[in-house]
Amino acid sequence: MLMEPTTREGTVSTQVLLGVLVPAMLLMVIASDMVNLVLPLMGEEFAASEAQLAWVVTGFLLVFSIGIPFYGRIADRVSLRRLFSATLLVYSAGSLVCALAPNLFVVVLGRIVMGAGAGAIPVLSVVAVTRLLPAEKRGTGVGFISAAGGVGTAAGPVVGGGLGELFGWPSLFWLTLVCALVLVPASLRVLPDHAPGSEERFDIAGGVLLGLSAGLVLFGITQGQAAGFDAPSAWGSLLFATAAGLLFLWRSLSTAQPFVPPSLFGSPVYAAAVMVIFVAMFTNLATLVFVPVLVVDVNGLSPGAGSLVMIPGGVALALVSPLAGRVADRAGARPLTIAGLAAIGASTLFLSSVGAGASALLAAVGVLGVGVGIALVLTTVTNAAAGSLPPARVGVGLGILQGSQFLGAGTGPALMGALLAARRGGNEGAANPLYGQEAPAYSDVFLVLTLLVALALVAALWLPPRLRSGPGSTRSEGTPEHNEASPGPERGTEPDGTRQG
Repeated sequence: MLMEPTTREGTVSTQVLLGVLVPAMLLMVIASDMVNLVLPLMGEEFAASEAQLAWVVTGFLLVFSIGIPFYGRIADRVSLRRLFSATLLVYSAGSLVCALAPNLFVVVLGRIVMGAGAGAIPVLSVVAVTRLLPAEKRGTGVGFISAAGGVGTAAGPVVGGGLGELFGWPSLFWLTLVCALVLVPASLRVLPDHAPGSEERFDIAGGVLLGLSAGLVLFGITQGQAAGFDAPSAWGSLLFATAAGLLFLWRSLSTAQPFVPPSLFGSPVYAAAVMVIFVAMFTNLATLVFVPVLVVDVNGLSPGAGSLVMIPGGVALALVSPLAGRVADRAGARPLTIAGLAAIGASTLFLSSVGAGASALLAAVGVLGVGVGIALVLTTVTNAAAGSLPPARVGVGLGILQGSQFLGAGTGPALMGALLAARRGGNEGAANPLYGQEAPAYSDVFLVLTLLVALALVAALWLPPRLRSGPGSTRSEGTPEHNEASPGPERGTEPDGTRQG
């Protein structure tokens, strides 16, 4: 018999809710990165090649990324309590399979199961904050969830490397198993069993096409990094991904109840949020990958010393995200997002102009600026996007938003890596006229990132200048639903014209 919940939708306290969501988010992000440093140990035990070991990471990330929009859509039909606890159990089952795995194939299988469970947590956490907290507390909630993601990214390799060396790689999965099982009763007690009750047909075909497109993009990029983008496995995957994406678009426009309603992107706020968060994560992950490579390759630091330049960015993300959430609840999305993008763009321009090839300290300053900026952007944009969605679309809308975030994180390092490799093969100087060091290829990478951030700054102008405050508010000022100067449904009505209860 299931434990009776102590909360109903809209009644849970911020501290109690975050007491479940933040550890869950931390656990899922740690799980993504913790195995990187123990892959050599697995390789020795199972006599596996690097290409085979890569599937321990790739299998998890593929299913994780594909699952995000699915869980968002399901959250519009199933209660948070049941869905959250069920995915924790799936994650636990995957951890158990990995911990007991007799060979690498079973490890990969377990990691795929873990990814299937872990993919739910980012989107369900933001959905829970959006549905269960009053408007003036949502930014704070999103901020703490973003901070957990930042801490998890930094802690994953540390936890994985430390425990793996002391107790062996299976200890990582015993740890994640225990932590996930502890969170199951907590989620059953805290999260409400209220189902949104959507009567729309679930568009399985559309969901499969979207998942295929996203998964093939990530797989193609992974193959491009390993074998080059001229390899058939790379360009073939990207070609099929494009075909699946076009079929998904056709399906969305031709069916009455598509997996992703095109009307979502009729909101300028939501469309801007998706673009901004994609570019922000594209830039952030490319910076996190190539700054350590830069200081090792050009400055001659050891890999261990090179990784230290990333600490300022992780600390900034963990500290600034909760603060950004509180400020966003009062100041609004547009000014904070513009400030965050400006910090990211100024930092990548600094790296392109001065930091690439100079001292590692200057590189760390650039990473710090990107960390501050990404903390402002992720928290604020997620909060603004959630506020722009009608209640019946919160799950699918946030699923697509989170999916674009992780897609940006996956494509940024790969595409910028291809640019870096191409520039290393030439003798041209840096495109940035301000650059005077000996690493023009790195300067060009950060210059391209700066230009992308400039485009995101233009998109950010469509975000609302401030957020409505007060319990029960679900949209941002400046959206068509609440902007009295713009045409659209009457205030207090749903997009189909029916009045909200």
